[in-house]
Amino acid sequence: MADINRALLSGRLTRDAELKYTAGGQAVCKFSIAVNRRRKNGDQWVDEPNFFDVVLWGRQGEVLNQYLIKGKTITVDGELRQDRWEQEGQNRSKIEIVANTIVLGGSPGGGSQGAGNSGGNPGGSADRNGDRWGGNAGGNTSGQGPARQAEAREVPPDDGFTDDIPF
Repeated sequence: MADINRALLSGRLTRDAELKYTAGGQAVCKFSIAVNRRRKNGDQWVDEPNFFDVVLWGRQGEVLNQYLIKGKTITVDGELRQDRWEQEGQNRSKIEIVANTIVLGGSPGGGSQGAGNSGGNPGGSADRNGDRWGGNAGGNTSGQGPARQAEAREVPPDDGFTDDIPF
């Protein structure tokens, strides 16, 4: 049986995303999300927050960085990675979620932005290569990573109806 490493989380950003570049020029966007876990405490249900660090690589991180602001609801689909290092003679480790797909949700001030692209969201959701679900955000299918273009374009929904009223 093959190993499976997949994480799917929906929560709120705890801080604005931070965009940096590696020495090789690769973009890396880092942020963290809070995901509430409901549990019963006596007769009442209480929310217990869990905090997770997320890393978003490449063009997708560059494009989405400006929309990843504190308080925004997002859904992250990715995989868990363990980073290990030694500090002052002690072994340390940290688990991060490396995002493959990000879906933007509601803004901190209310309202919501989904795949409908209502608030300047460049496509609503995108995978690791910057491709939107339902279309290619860059229009360039031959390149990978930072070389890709990221022009957002709207793809109208195809509901299969020719009239305004479907009945």
